[in-house]
Amino acid sequence: MHKRTTRISLLMLAGLAMAVVSACSPRIATRGNAPEPEALEQIVIGESTKGDVTDLLGSPSSVAAFDENVWLYISRRTETIAFLEPDVVEQKVVLISFDAANRVDILSEYDLEDGKPVIPTDRITPTAGKEITILQQLFGNLGRFSETK
Repeated sequence: MHKRTTRISLLMLAGLAMAVVSACSPRIATRGNAPEPEALEQIVIGESTKGDVTDLLGSPSSVAAFDENVWLYISRRTETIAFLEPDVVEQKVVLISFDAANRVDILSEYDLEDGKPVIPTDRITPTAGKEITILQQLFGNLGRFSETK
């Protein structure tokens, strides 16, 4: 009986160890549209058109907000271990700019090292009106109902 209890305990301990080890393996997430290098090599500056680029790379991930002739192909790969924040392992941005004749003018590639961190500010934008408490919101209209004629 003692031997059986020891065996069950060892199996449970091995199962727990497997669960702990598998929980620590990173989860990899890939997002975005990463063009293949071979496809990028086929784009010729001054000759390739928007249609050619769409045929080779597909639709862009984003179009620049102030210039519809700037296309961005953005991809990012992250790894998350257990409950920790995800770490960006790889990031790639391909910028393609078109001239007035819709031909490729600029083809640039950027990676994670080219990015600059953005630090959000803690300022608060003031809004019009007055600030009221939750109780004022809940009970503020009591007795203010009027009959419609």
